[in-house]
Amino acid sequence: MVSAVIFVATSCVSPLTGFAFWETNLAYEGESIYNYLQVKNLSDRTILSTNVLFGVQSVTMKDKGLTGMYYDTALAAPALADNANSALILGMGTGTYARQLKQYYPKMNITGVEIDQKITDLAGEYFDEPADIPVTTYDGRAWLAASHDKYDVIMVDAYQDITIPFQMSSTEFFTMVREHLNPGGVMVVNMNMHSDGEGSINQALCDTIASLFPHVYTVDIPGATNRELFASMDGDPLRTLAQEKGSVTASDLRTQLDKAGYEWWYFDTHMDDGTQIVVVFYTKSMIAAKGPLTPFATIEITYPDGRKTEERVDATPSQCRFSTDGCDV
Repeated sequence: MVSAVIFVATSCVSPLTGFAFWETNLAYEGESIYNYLQVKNLSDRTILSTNVLFGVQSVTMKDKGLTGMYYDTALAAPALADNANSALILGMGTGTYARQLKQYYPKMNITGVEIDQKITDLAGEYFDEPADIPVTTYDGRAWLAASHDKYDVIMVDAYQDITIPFQMSSTEFFTMVREHLNPGGVMVVNMNMHSDGEGSINQALCDTIASLFPHVYTVDIPGATNRELFASMDGDPLRTLAQEKGSVTASDLRTQLDKAGYEWWYFDTHMDDGTQIVVVFYTKSMIAAKGPLTPFATIEITYPDGRKTEERVDATPSQCRFSTDGCDV
């Protein structure tokens, strides 16, 4: 009885997290050699689901704004890199991240690799995938082995069902990614594993990457199971972000975010005793970007022994002050 109640409740949540395989009124439903595929048009977006019981794997927004998903956080990668002239996306899907990059970094040259040709076909038919972005139908690791090109940003977002393919989670694979980064380049990896903490897949993947990249940062996506990992070989990417003088200025990005009605500020620190503290300020929830201001802050403390404390502090709009230079919640 309890399982049935949970099952029914989960099927009723928002389309960001609750899209399920029994959905009706689909724009497309079919199979490829890799996936069971469903496309559905909603009032503000078109979404793709592959194989899984619940969830959205790709999305395109009809108002061309931010998605409210992990892709928005991954947009930090070009700002963390020394340059933002080129990007490689391993696991192109229907091109969600590519469309976001094109919107906020219009001069960036983008290359996509997607193993499932049917998904690429659907991207052109239903998801407005930019025609000027070349997409190769190939396995991401095999593609790296055959290529000599280098990029400022490399996004790794390859999944089979709900797991990262084993050949794209090893030391050998991430060594290949590292070799395809330009100096000052940044790799961003989308991790969507429910396991966490000591001995988890997330920890193993982070440890593998940290053994190859001296600078590694992770950001948990509020209201989702996604975690974005940013890694760099040259210099501290957070310092690069603070000194960013590229084509997209802080005021430009603020204006673009205002159109979507959502902003957040992220701060982290590493204490001398090994304690890590992450504080994030939000103007509102990213899944309600068009709603009224509901400011809040989250505080996460990870102690040297692995214990973790998380707190959320809610505020009213009158308790907050926002300016072109920052926020005070």
